[in-house]
Amino acid sequence: MKYGLETGKLLLADPFMVDANFKRAVILLCDCHSEGSLGFIVNKPMEIKVNELLDNFPEKEMLLYFGGPVAHDTIHFIHRKGDLVENSVEIDHGIFWGGDFEKVKFLLKNELISSSDIRFFIGYAGWSPGQLEEELAYKSWVLANMDRNYLFSDRNNDLWSQVMNNKGGHFEVIANISDFSNLN
Repeated sequence: MKYGLETGKLLLADPFMVDANFKRAVILLCDCHSEGSLGFIVNKPMEIKVNELLDNFPEKEMLLYFGGPVAHDTIHFIHRKGDLVENSVEIDHGIFWGGDFEKVKFLLKNELISSSDIRFFIGYAGWSPGQLEEELAYKSWVLANMDRNYLFSDRNNDLWSQVMNNKGGHFEVIANISDFSNLN
């Protein structure tokens, strides 16, 4: 696809993006093709735990993440246990999307998957055909390579800066731009 868009890449929001849904967002692209794209914001934990939202979910201390502004009536998950969770889709080396949800609950309950192996999202970020390419042309997003450590890190507050800084060059300067425009 144009601009190097592909499943498994990260989108970093422009530092001056005004849409509160995407301010300093790091989005993992999970499905990217000519019919559109879909991803999850990986650095926006919510103040609710998964078991507080879902009935019959194991009593685990697992935060739910805001995946994006589309379909807030849906729950998605990304994990690194594709060998244990049937019907998972590999989106990058050792990182999987979805699969058998009942199996995930069983594996969590029996401690075969830990909270450091999986993230749950409410909603997602989605783009219609050509929309993401257009936003990239307007420099609304910066593409970055995925690293498993980004996804399963608890350092959500500085993940955007970390990924931007790891790109090197002028992105190191962008990584240090204050979140408060009056301080720039």
